[in-house]
Formats: sequence, C-alpha cells, structure tokens
Amino acid sequence: MSKIGSLVGSVLLAACSCTPWDALAQPSSTGNSKPNIVFVLMDNLGYGEVGAYGGGITRGAPTPRIDALAAEGFRLTNYNVEAQCTPSRSAILTGRFSIRSGTHSVPIGEGVEGLTQWEVTIAELLSDAGYATAAFGKWHLGSSRGRYPTDQGFDEWYGIPRTTDEAFWPSEPAAKAAGVTFTQIMEGRKGEDSREVGVYDLEQRRLIDAEITRRTIEFMKRSVAAGKPFYAYVPYTLVHFPTLPNPKFEGTTGYGDFPDALAEMDANVGELLDSVDNLKIRDNTIFVFTSDNGPEASWPWQGSSGPWRGYYFTHMEGSLRVPFVIRWPGRFEPGRVSNEIVHEVDTFTTFAKIAGAAIPSDRPIDGIDQTDFFLGRSEKSSREGFPVFVADRLEAVKWRNWKLAFYDEQRDWWSVPQKLGTPKAFDLITDPKEEYPETALRNTWNARPIMKIVSEFEGSLTKYPVIRPGTPDPYDPAR
Repeated sequence: MSKIGSLVGSVLLAACSCTPWDALAQPSSTGNSKPNIVFVLMDNLGYGEVGAYGGGITRGAPTPRIDALAAEGFRLTNYNVEAQCTPSRSAILTGRFSIRSGTHSVPIGEGVEGLTQWEVTIAELLSDAGYATAAFGKWHLGSSRGRYPTDQGFDEWYGIPRTTDEAFWPSEPAAKAAGVTFTQIMEGRKGEDSREVGVYDLEQRRLIDAEITRRTIEFMKRSVAAGKPFYAYVPYTLVHFPTLPNPKFEGTTGYGDFPDALAEMDANVGELLDSVDNLKIRDNTIFVFTSDNGPEASWPWQGSSGPWRGYYFTHMEGSLRVPFVIRWPGRFEPGRVSNEIVHEVDTFTTFAKIAGAAIPSDRPIDGIDQTDFFLGRSEKSSREGFPVFVADRLEAVKWRNWKLAFYDEQRDWWSVPQKLGTPKAFDLITDPKEEYPETALRNTWNARPIMKIVSEFEGSLTKYPVIRPGTPDPYDPAR
C-alpha cells in the first residue's frame, strides 16, 4: 500500500482539492488523458543568467533554446524558492516549507540526512495516479539506504546523492590519505538496492549532465512506448561550482568555464525539447525550466542575480527569485509574463490537481493550487506572500510588493546575518535592490498583513511540530 493509502480523495484545504482531470484536458494522440511533466531544475542558476531574464549574451552565452521556450510558455518574474539546495528540493517534492521536514539546511558531514520516509512526494502522488516516474541528476535529500529517490516514489533514478563540490575530493591527496569516502554516481530502481556506478570526480563532473540528458530522453521514449504518462524530474548539476563544462562545450564561447557551461545547459534543454517534439507529445507535455536557488557565489564561478541583489543562502531577492518558465501548448498562453508571487511549493499542489492526484490531509501542505492562474482564468496568483526561512531562521516575510526583513542584509553566503532590533521594510517595486528601507510612518499599515502570515505559520508549527534534522526512520508524528 502507498504512503497515502486511505488518504485518497481527502485534502488539507479547500484550495487544494482535486477535481476530475476531464475538466481540464482531452485525450492526446498517444491515448493519455493526463499530461506528461518534465521538470528541469538547474543548480545555483541565478535570475540573470538566461536571455529571457536579461542574461544570455550579457553573460557571454546566448541561450536560444531556453529563450524560445519562454516565448512559447508562461514566464514568471516573481517565482520564489528557498535559499539553499536541500531545502529547495524538499519544498518542490513535498509541497511543504523545508523547516517542517528537517531539511532546512544543506547537510554537512556524516549522519542521517534528508527526507524521512513519512514525507509524501509529488512522485508518490503521481505514481499512485498512474504515472511513470524518474529522477535524473542531483538528489541531495538523503545519501543512505532508505533515503534514495526510489524510496520516495520514483520508479528509477540516476545521479549523485549529495552535491557537486564533493567532486573536488578525489583529487585532494589529503582526502585520500585520510580515507575519506568519495561521493559516488549511483543508479537504482524501485524495489531494488541502489548501486554505485563510479566515483564522482572532476572528470565525471564535466560529463554527468550529458548522461542525465541521455537517460531522461530514454525514459521518455520508454514511457511513451508503454502508453503511460510520465513525470521526469531532472535536477541537473550545472551551474553549481565547480562550474566545469562538458569537453564538447569547453572554449566555445571564448569567455571561460561559466559561459561555456551556460551554453551546455541551453543545449541540454534543447535536446529534451527536441525529444518531446520527436515523440509527438508536445501538446500533452508540461515542460518546466527553473532553478533551486539564487546564483553561484564562489570565485571564479560567480553567477548573476540580474536586477536583484544577493546570492543564495540569504533572504535577499537575488536568493529567492529565480527563472521559471512553464509551457503547456494550447493550455498556457504563450508569451505571457507575470510578476505575481508564486512559491515553488505551489507546483506540488498544482501538478497534483492537474493530474487528479490526492493530497495528504494529515499534515500541513504549504503549496497553493495555481491551476486557474496558470491557465489564465485569473490574472492574480492564489498566493499573496510567504515566510522566508534561511536555515532555521525566519529572516523575512514577503507580502505583495513588500518585504519585511528581521535580519540585516547579507549580500554573500558565507557571513552570518545580524538580527535587527527593528525590522526593515522594503517596497520591492520602487526599491528592487533593497537598498532604501521604508521609513515613512504612513506605511506601517503593512505590518498587519505581514505579521498575520507570521502568526498563522507559527500557529501551524505549534499544531504540527517540525521534524528535526537527522530524524531516523520510521518517523511517527504521534510520538
């Protein structure tokens, strides 16, 4: 029996309730009435990297395939994520802010890490709804038996269980002498133990995204041949440091490794898009391109946050806002752009709604259904704001065009922010770089709706205590 078992048909909130898929779509030429979903998640890709968001040639590498996708799809300029790799992946897959799941920070060192098996992922929901599911790329939500993707609803997976900077380790003599266990590239299938494929070193770091692309395409082909709708979760490793391009792209831009890696990224996305077309499933496939958090900040691989300020691991807009393009031909208006607030947890609830999947009712789900907004039935997002956690600190709250910051600004990711005696309020329309705190007393009214978000969320944490990092399985919330 699946984790959601008796939860089928129940919901947490009326806004998250599921309606029959027939109200949204008609059967496709492949015989599937439910849309395929390809979710491309880049690693540490800032807002200002691709052409459609002001990057591209200004960053040394045109991104024609991603730009074309943006022209064909719906582009958000206020799509928000969590501030680090692990929290963001947790939020996407569970529809819950990571502070709830014990995944609010990137794990360091040994010990139990990642999602408990009690968590219910979008892969599990879609699998129960008849989807083939696969994850290809960086997992970062558990690196021990029982915590791999195939333990969380995916039929198969390939990639790295942890993070890309560990590719440095095999080339460090001191690490070898110390007997450090090096990160392995792994693969696995549901019901079987995952196995090691090879050491993830600097050579494999350059090659892995090409293999992720190849395996994703093969999975799509097999799923279409089997007549099953599919969910392909594709968390690429680029452009996380060390930002090293595939040898095929090395030197192609003339501007160094980072632009070369952007060119590789664009080409990989183009291969996936071409495969969707070649398989004749374009009209019945939701294709997402986005990032897990703000830009890379490690010399010499600094990324760009575009018009915003700050890097990942901060509460600045440069950390929270990332590219988000979603295409569903005939359903989502091509070329549409919106600055309405959406959070990555919303994709969990929205995709569950579209697929006719049941949402757990025994836990808080933070994702809000954005189906009407995405379909153009409403020009307004269903969300007005959200709490901003960096690790386990509530550092700010966003509401409409306002941000209330409880900690001082932090441009980089390696310094410790200072808690403010008096919060700072920023109007993100007139002050997008968060340089001039609002001092006019006439605008203190915004503290009321902002602090309502805080009090409601704190009340939720009291009713549903958080899972602590390192909590082993089996986790029982009743204990």
